[in-house]
Amino acid sequence: MSTNLKMTWGSVSYTLSLADVLWSFLALFFLLAFCAHKISLHLPRKYETCRLYMLFQDLIRYGKTKQNLRRDDWLRAFDVPKSWFWHFYAISVVWNGLLLAFYLISIFQHQSYPLLLTGVLDFLTGVPSTDSQVPQLSTLLVQLLLCVHSLRRLMECLFVSVFSDGAMHLVQYVFAVCYYIVMGLTVLCSDRLGKGTGTLLSQLDWFHVAGSALFIGASLMQHQSTVLLARLRTGKSGRVETLAHRVPEGGWFELVSCPHYLAELLIYVSLSLVFGGLSLTWWLVVLYVLFNQALAAQLCHELYISKYESYPRHRKAFIPFVL
Repeated sequence: MSTNLKMTWGSVSYTLSLADVLWSFLALFFLLAFCAHKISLHLPRKYETCRLYMLFQDLIRYGKTKQNLRRDDWLRAFDVPKSWFWHFYAISVVWNGLLLAFYLISIFQHQSYPLLLTGVLDFLTGVPSTDSQVPQLSTLLVQLLLCVHSLRRLMECLFVSVFSDGAMHLVQYVFAVCYYIVMGLTVLCSDRLGKGTGTLLSQLDWFHVAGSALFIGASLMQHQSTVLLARLRTGKSGRVETLAHRVPEGGWFELVSCPHYLAELLIYVSLSLVFGGLSLTWWLVVLYVLFNQALAAQLCHELYISKYESYPRHRKAFIPFVL
């Protein structure tokens, strides 16, 4: 049974895989959540005690943006520490490292993926596996860069970031775990749906270099932002002096409230570029990251503006001069 969905506009026909449908749904979901939150800002204050409103806000907020939220005790029962963020990246390092190993084995030892993995990819893409599939340099590079990204974020969570007693919802925790698992599978889906020719080295093109360069630049930008945030709570000795929230300054914080979220978006754009910009599946992933990070950035931006009277009014939430 095929899991593809054929859509036609005029004389052009597109085939959407189940993976495409999944990422389209997630992108649409967070776009609607972003719009719903913007609309909720104009509702009468009496609606803040509505259980549906509280549940919605509880599910879209975490960390500092959740601390002043009015919530019933039954909602607090689902809180888990925000410091558990490192779990996501640990899982990503292990899982994506394993998928990378499977891909390398398939390239150099010409062995098929485990049957379970093959079945999952068949289901997500609607394209049956073939022994004649040519290894793609783009897929290999994206897997490597994704592993590097996850490892860096894991190290930052463990040794750089200073987490307060902020919380996130259990649903958010489970979603994030599933997200990093599906992300690795999506890379292999893009490989299944793409076409490679020749040896790996002969496939090297300008977009591999450009995408890798953008990845490095965005990663440095995110790391710098993470360090600046951590320094708001540490002294010159590096020891934690406070867990209070302060106005971030320096670097890209002079333009936007959340440059680390902007950097996350640029990292996924860079991976799409490594795919040659031709993977519809990966552009849908980028679309999801755009709306997901925009929502998180908007919540942080609103908190800074409401909490600090002297907060720079020229700063945008997420994208310089735009949003």
